[in-house]
Amino acid sequence: MGKQNTLKERYQALFGAEPDLMAKSPGRINLIGEHTDYNEGFVLPTAIDKAIYVAVAARDDDKIVLYAEDFSEYFESTVDTVSPSDKGWPNYILGVVDQLNKLNLAVKGFNLYVDGDVPLGAGLSSSAAVECATGFALNELFHFGLSRQEIAKIGQMAEHTFAGVKCGIMDQFASVLSKEDFVIKLDCRSLEYEHVPLLLGDYELVLFNTNVKHSLASSAYNDRRNSCEQGVAWLQKAYPDVLSLRDATVEMLEAVVKPKDEEVFTKCKYVVEENIRVELACEALKSGNIEEMGRQMFVAHQAISQDYQVSCAELDFLVDYMKNQPEAVGARMMGGGFGGCTINIVQKGHAERIARQVSPAYKEAFGLELEPIFVAASGGSTLLA
Repeated sequence: MGKQNTLKERYQALFGAEPDLMAKSPGRINLIGEHTDYNEGFVLPTAIDKAIYVAVAARDDDKIVLYAEDFSEYFESTVDTVSPSDKGWPNYILGVVDQLNKLNLAVKGFNLYVDGDVPLGAGLSSSAAVECATGFALNELFHFGLSRQEIAKIGQMAEHTFAGVKCGIMDQFASVLSKEDFVIKLDCRSLEYEHVPLLLGDYELVLFNTNVKHSLASSAYNDRRNSCEQGVAWLQKAYPDVLSLRDATVEMLEAVVKPKDEEVFTKCKYVVEENIRVELACEALKSGNIEEMGRQMFVAHQAISQDYQVSCAELDFLVDYMKNQPEAVGARMMGGGFGGCTINIVQKGHAERIARQVSPAYKEAFGLELEPIFVAASGGSTLLA
């Protein structure tokens, strides 16, 4: 109850009245399935027990008044004049309002207070959590009757248009639609999904935040997308039914793409094989075989580091360290790459000790502090009492 009380009290102190409602939407992790989303493949995310919280109330005018606890800052606009702000943080909220306006939904003025405990810059999708908490809360406040899938898509479009990030749907989908103790096997082409049990038993999840973000990330991302699109274009001449790498096999790539460009072949092969790893991971989870799930994570890291080449020395160091820990059954880099977190499955009771051991070695190698983040699979967006 602590968080609800604090939210209500802070809102009251800032706006002089109680909020009409409070909501939260969580950050997310992705167990496996990296760089498959923009290739219409499969991903395996789930929400975590760290979230963005909003308290909101309707106004009798068309003003929008926002307050962000992280920045100790107000921001004001009106419903009809929302546009991207150079401040940055309001855009994740205003972008949602803009999408609601475009759907001709009757958004009225409102006050909104936002706070959260999703670590920023760790690749846990705090931005998607802000968008989804806002969309979920405004949908309840103004009785729009939007589905959870629609709220996720609104969040994605807000990020495209107001934050300028052409993200896939995974982050918002996981934030809104997750269930506790499950992961979501999401088909990024059709948006069909299945909740797969994540019953870790004697194991737990821990993230190791490298506290680094290399500047290569955005240019490398564009290069990888271009390689994938080039591979598909070549495949389509021989196999017209191939609409994306989702439809390709390694044999097709070897026949058509490899003779033309070894680099493009290697990048495309990674994506095709990563989709297969998602399927194998789901089979492992359904049969309760956490050790096999972990093995797929180690294999996935090797592939994303060596073949797709979006890892970095810091991430590789941490995964290699875990390979030598008998209590660790799986580890890989998570997210776009070149920084952020590794995700690790470790026997319960050992993760803190391993974190204490690896931290000084990591600091000696890179001059950086390592931040362990303990997470559990959580439910998606929800109202707070």
